[in-house]
Amino acid sequence: MQISERTTIAPGLEISRIVTGLWQVADQERDGKTLDPIVSAKAMADYAAAGFDTFDMADHYGSAEVITGRYLRGAGATARSRAFTKWCPVPGPMTAGIVRAGIERSLKRLQVDAIDLLQFHWWTFQHLSYIEALEELKALKEAGRIRHLGLTNFDTDHLRVAVRHGIPIVSNQVSFSLLDRRAAGDMTTFCLENGVRLLAYGTLGGGFLADTWLGKPEPTAIPDWSKSKYKRFIEAIGGWPVLQELLKTLAAIGGRHGVSIANVATRWVLQQPAVAAIIIGARLGEREHRADNLKLFSFTLDRADMAAIEASLSEARPIPGDCGDEYRKPPFLTASGDLSHHLESIPKVYTAVPVPGRAGRMQVSSGSVWEAVAGFSRAVRIGNRILVSGTTATSGAGKVVCPGDAAGQTAFILDKISASLAALGSGLDDVVRTRVFLADAGQWEQASRVHGRCFRDVRPANTLFEVGRLVGDYAVEVEAEAIVD
Repeated sequence: MQISERTTIAPGLEISRIVTGLWQVADQERDGKTLDPIVSAKAMADYAAAGFDTFDMADHYGSAEVITGRYLRGAGATARSRAFTKWCPVPGPMTAGIVRAGIERSLKRLQVDAIDLLQFHWWTFQHLSYIEALEELKALKEAGRIRHLGLTNFDTDHLRVAVRHGIPIVSNQVSFSLLDRRAAGDMTTFCLENGVRLLAYGTLGGGFLADTWLGKPEPTAIPDWSKSKYKRFIEAIGGWPVLQELLKTLAAIGGRHGVSIANVATRWVLQQPAVAAIIIGARLGEREHRADNLKLFSFTLDRADMAAIEASLSEARPIPGDCGDEYRKPPFLTASGDLSHHLESIPKVYTAVPVPGRAGRMQVSSGSVWEAVAGFSRAVRIGNRILVSGTTATSGAGKVVCPGDAAGQTAFILDKISASLAALGSGLDDVVRTRVFLADAGQWEQASRVHGRCFRDVRPANTLFEVGRLVGDYAVEVEAEAIVD
């Protein structure tokens, strides 16, 4: 019997190249019901018997962790079974107690002494405490409570921050498909250079990359949020005609190999150089596609196939931005629909207060002891003008983030500037001037590329300096000015 291929993404972490995703447990339990853990665990054992013995879930996927705990303790679990989970905290202070409580909750539900792969998701990088969270997760790994650390929906710049800060990241879980090829660019380059593997989801574009839609008219109504998300991807790349051209090509390739459009679309992702595995969702106890998924390992796309797919996408526009942007920036393409209400509910990092005796003037403090000692504010607003002080990559614990790495430090700094502006009713779109100070002019390009990704559409006035020395062990410092329209 054919069985799923396997790969090793880190020492001691061998997994199936098709990971079974359990996010649909939350959907199955939507109306207040709870899945029977014994019956559901048996369904997981059936997946494992076909070689799909790697399971992915999160702390908020209904009772997925509880069901998996029952599976791991039952007769159906194999010695190769692996359980990945995610911790998705609300942004805010990340003390050791908060982090450990979140991980201990998952350990208890999973009934294990150590989590095989703990994946960390962070909603907004304006909240810089994700660095403290990652440091605590690293400590839990060293204590043996976590075997390996991964990320979920981190863009390339922030993946770099984590890696360059010394966090032992082995994977990043991102959207990756023929509709959404953002991960094929800078993300893949960085991962290959730094030993990070990608776990890809959304490989079938919400089901649009399937025989069902070949030659069909564009739907006027979308039945669920997931399809709505991927329909917006289709619109972003050029619309229904672009999808149909792609489907025709995939069908022709599938015909030559004796497989489906879905098989070809998924195989394309599997053959991307940084991809370790793809995640395919399962509705435990309802329906399964194990036999069809196993066909992925019966063929390989050759150069002619890959060239034909590339040619079919010649009229497709790339989806702008980087991996994970749909969770943090407009147009909010996530499966949960428009997330703006969720992002607006996250408390701002800093609080603006009036300057005593100066009408119309507001200031922001980050809480640094040096602000009081040296007599300055993190940012000041006068009328519609905002000035942000020279900003360095300093964590809330007072540590230098990404020592010596100008690109990582620039990303962290721009997040801090963004948080300062938000407290004063502004944002990066309002920035009209930046000044970047480098300790080593040789790192100008690394810092400039991060600045360029952040201000790609804003294009503020900018000056780049090399200085004799920055105060402290920093590679870069940035100041900004904004005008609020």
